[in-house]
Amino acid sequence: MRTTYRMRPGRFLGIPAAGLILLGVAAVLWGLGVPAAAVAVFGVLGGLVVLAGLWILARPPVLLKLASDDVQVRGLRTAWKDITEVGRTGTTQGQAIILRTKQAEHSVLIPVQWLAPARVDQLETELRERLNTANGYKIWDGTAAEPADPAE
Repeated sequence: MRTTYRMRPGRFLGIPAAGLILLGVAAVLWGLGVPAAAVAVFGVLGGLVVLAGLWILARPPVLLKLASDDVQVRGLRTAWKDITEVGRTGTTQGQAIILRTKQAEHSVLIPVQWLAPARVDQLETELRERLNTANGYKIWDGTAAEPADPAE
């Protein structure tokens, strides 16, 4: 099963806002009596930027994809067998989820601020579960072995 996590849409509110500013400039130019060609350029450009911004808000860029055999972060694909640990670390840009690999210089950072706040804990849990599954680990339920089944 493949799970996809997208960037937080709020990061991209500036794009449609810039388009609205361009539309405002077109309106001001029209009000000042500037030639219609200049008004049309700003109007069309502003409209296109608004539409592109709304598209990005509706479908933000993919941050990572989780599959049963690998994880793909911003286009970089890493096999689960190469990942040794999932954790959190502090960076100069804030908290990040780190996927430590067998080679320390190839560790992958996922900035927490790029995700919707409700999805951060869900992502961490899913990453740990998939890493455990890939390594064949099972969560101990706290029960002891059956007395009829002596340990050797």
